[in-house]
Amino acid sequence: MRLSADTPWVLWLMPLAFLPLAVSSQRVTQVSSIAAGPVDGLSRLIGWILRAAGILAIAGLVVALSGPYRTGETITRTGIGAQVSVLVDRSGSMNETFAGRQPSGAEESKAAASRRLLGDFVGSRAHDQFAVTAFSTAPMLVVPMTDRHEAVRAAIAAIDRPGLDYTNVARGLAMALSQFGATGGNVSRALLIVSDGAAVIDPRVQGNLRAEFTRIRPNLYWLFLRTKGSPSIADKPSGEDTPQAAPERHLDLFFKSLGTPYRAFEAEGAEAVAEAIRQIERLERDPIPYTEQRPRRDLSGWAYVLSLIGLLVLVAGKLAEADLSLRRRRGRVDASVVEPGTSRLAT
Repeated sequence: MRLSADTPWVLWLMPLAFLPLAVSSQRVTQVSSIAAGPVDGLSRLIGWILRAAGILAIAGLVVALSGPYRTGETITRTGIGAQVSVLVDRSGSMNETFAGRQPSGAEESKAAASRRLLGDFVGSRAHDQFAVTAFSTAPMLVVPMTDRHEAVRAAIAAIDRPGLDYTNVARGLAMALSQFGATGGNVSRALLIVSDGAAVIDPRVQGNLRAEFTRIRPNLYWLFLRTKGSPSIADKPSGEDTPQAAPERHLDLFFKSLGTPYRAFEAEGAEAVAEAIRQIERLERDPIPYTEQRPRRDLSGWAYVLSLIGLLVLVAGKLAEADLSLRRRRGRVDASVVEPGTSRLAT
């Protein structure tokens, strides 16, 4: 804990706190000889308590006037979680339901189901870090890598807005990979792609993406929101097997060739999406360092409290010196010594 003060020069007055050792605030009664009274250990103890109270009162006041505070700091701890870069497809087909039509009534679009389930995923563990990137014709960074889960949930809540018609997954992958930063140490990294389709990746771009995956080596997850009746990513086309004819299948083959841990989930409904997200959460459970920001804390109040305690002890000591019962008896005696026939007002 690091301590500091707003006006540290006031602390030069601290020697004044030792004045009670030289000067007593209590009443002094003169006696003819110190031997006239017996040794009283309790009285000596009370005397030292009153001196300590005086020291505490002055010292606490000096410290309070200096404006003490505990400086803010950043503490690094280790928790369980991962850095997760979420890449969300915002093409026009995400506005449809899993049945391939526009939602009506209580039906959810694929984008709405993804938003709801990913929102539950974010914040399920306190130390996960998330980045959100959306892509269609061009990628868009929604929120960079952060542990502020409220901001991440707000970003995910916007993914059900109407999307565009095209899917440019290559540029989206490049932006999502850039969210991990230059170094990660032993931090678990996961790239989660949420998409209902794919597009052809230019072979020249494939080389750049392959190099980035080799450098960062994230765990790759593809949550494929498959429309009912559409081909699976494992199905070979009946005709020519080309990226143009089966883009999802060839994107899956490209991911498998990267040499990084990869797993694909095909979901044909909201329940399947929820189960896939739960599996990803169970897989990504590694130690992750995180930081805690401790703000500056004012300590003047504590110093004033200590000074007040010392002052209350001193006031109690002064009140103990006054013999109030004796004063009341003297008042009654003075009132009785009044000449007969003389009114009290005249006295």
